[in-house]
Amino acid sequence: MQQGVLSNDTIKDAAENLGIANLSEEVSKALALDVEYRMKEVIQEAMKFMRHAKRTILSTNDISHALRTLKLEPLYGYGSSRPMNFREAHYGQSHPIYYLDDDEIEFEKVINSPLPKVPREVAMTAHWLAIEGVQPSIPQNPTVDATTTFSSSSEGGKNSISSSATEVKPLVKHVLSEELQIYFDRVSKALLDQDNESLRNAALASLSHDPGLHQLLPYLVQYIAEKVTHNLKSLSILQIMMQTVYALLSNPNLFLEPYVHQLVPSVLTCLISKRLGPDLNREHYQLRDYSASILKLLLDKFSDSYHTLKPRITRTLLKAFLDNKKPFTTHYGALRGLTILGREVVRVLIAPNAIAYSVLIEKEINDGNFEAEKVLISITDSLESLVDPELSDLLQGKSEEEIIMAMTEKLGQLVVRRLWSNGKGMQVANTMLDI
Repeated sequence: MQQGVLSNDTIKDAAENLGIANLSEEVSKALALDVEYRMKEVIQEAMKFMRHAKRTILSTNDISHALRTLKLEPLYGYGSSRPMNFREAHYGQSHPIYYLDDDEIEFEKVINSPLPKVPREVAMTAHWLAIEGVQPSIPQNPTVDATTTFSSSSEGGKNSISSSATEVKPLVKHVLSEELQIYFDRVSKALLDQDNESLRNAALASLSHDPGLHQLLPYLVQYIAEKVTHNLKSLSILQIMMQTVYALLSNPNLFLEPYVHQLVPSVLTCLISKRLGPDLNREHYQLRDYSASILKLLLDKFSDSYHTLKPRITRTLLKAFLDNKKPFTTHYGALRGLTILGREVVRVLIAPNAIAYSVLIEKEINDGNFEAEKVLISITDSLESLVDPELSDLLQGKSEEEIIMAMTEKLGQLVVRRLWSNGKGMQVANTMLDI
């Protein structure tokens, strides 16, 4: 058998390290030739990567790529910029053994050395590069001024015109086409036209079905916010703005997710604002009910995309409900908003606070305060939403007096009396007393 580059002693040493003793000469020779063949195969494959990289020196990365190509186990460990120093050691009359020279480090030096700097925490955030083809103005994105400066400096060698004589027009003027600008002007005028209801309905229908309104979305959302903020005394305008929000939410062709956080304040304003419309006008309750339904639609569509949306709205509404310095109109809107959030919200947030709130409004109810009466109706409506017709009767064997006493301890006498007068007392009790 032909003698290879690797000696038999090398194979025997490797076998002894693996716990294999007394390896015969024939086996060691066969293994030496096979190992040599495998090494040449890996090196030849690695040289292909070296040539493709147009290099003349083989690197460890080439070896790793070659091992991966041959479906062999890759090399483990890490690289070092320091050169490896090998030393020679002799053991008897055998061949010299080469080993890596390790630096000797004193423990005292290691203990007294300063600690390394604490690395920064790993953090990843997402931001919008572009929304409907328009780059938002946020710190993560380059500003328009920086982009303009870069383009001006790159063209300075080609143009002899000075940068001071160049007029840079604002980006917003070029976002909308002339047709979309005309459409926006006509829709905004039609929405506020009190004398032409058919034109207003046509505008709302267009907003709810037109597929080409993507570039108009930021302007429509801003338009709604401005009209709601500056027309709190006009119920008609507020109602139309909520209808506009509903139309945009109903349009299946629009991508509204980036604008949800701009729409929610407008809806909450129409829901829990202190005063809506002229004084002594009771029609604002209809607006608050309609705003609550729109808020429910918003949450149904976007709660999965924005996991913090529902908890934040819940906290806002609960804070408005529990603030006894707020007027009854705000409490009414907050209760309507909490009710549409579901039975669990009513069970956990409204029911435990009903007894304290009934004490707060009892005097106003006895004095015939209409706003307090509306709040009481809203509380009973929210509690009646807990009724589950499929729930079995859990109060069998208890007298009605016992049930009323137990409910009074939970909700207060005023609320319980109203529930029983509505004919829903036993059904609500069947749910409440099961808590």
